[in-house]
Amino acid sequence: MKINAFADVSLRALMVLAAAPEATLLTTQNIADAVDTPYNHVSKAMAKLRALGLIEVERGRSGGSRLSSAGRRATVGQVLRALDTRTDAADCVAPGGNCPLIHECRLRAALARAREAFYRELDAMVVAELPGSRQMTPVFQMIGMRPGL
Repeated sequence: MKINAFADVSLRALMVLAAAPEATLLTTQNIADAVDTPYNHVSKAMAKLRALGLIEVERGRSGGSRLSSAGRRATVGQVLRALDTRTDAADCVAPGGNCPLIHECRLRAALARAREAFYRELDAMVVAELPGSRQMTPVFQMIGMRPGL
């Protein structure tokens, strides 16, 4: 299975927020720099994460984002399910419209079960538990935060 670029950016943003101390607010620009992704992509991901209730946003000069309590409990599987916009695991279309084999297709059903098994496996991984200090210290230094913050 492969996740889309939007889900990848969203998960990386959540990991950066998870590694920051709870009271710390990070700007979208901080997060974009930390995950080495263009600001506009991260901005869209942050808007979606906020709509899903995974992050809290404070506006204003000293504003920023932090994980919500729901974001601290969210699993990778839950996040990916929420971000997955595909209706089918396979593109069941042919040049003239739907694939002529689409009705009662066993492959399509098997691929849907495989995708759900992929998500179920990731349900055991809490996003907030993924980042480690050895991993995140250089990232935070890169965006101008002291190690340990």
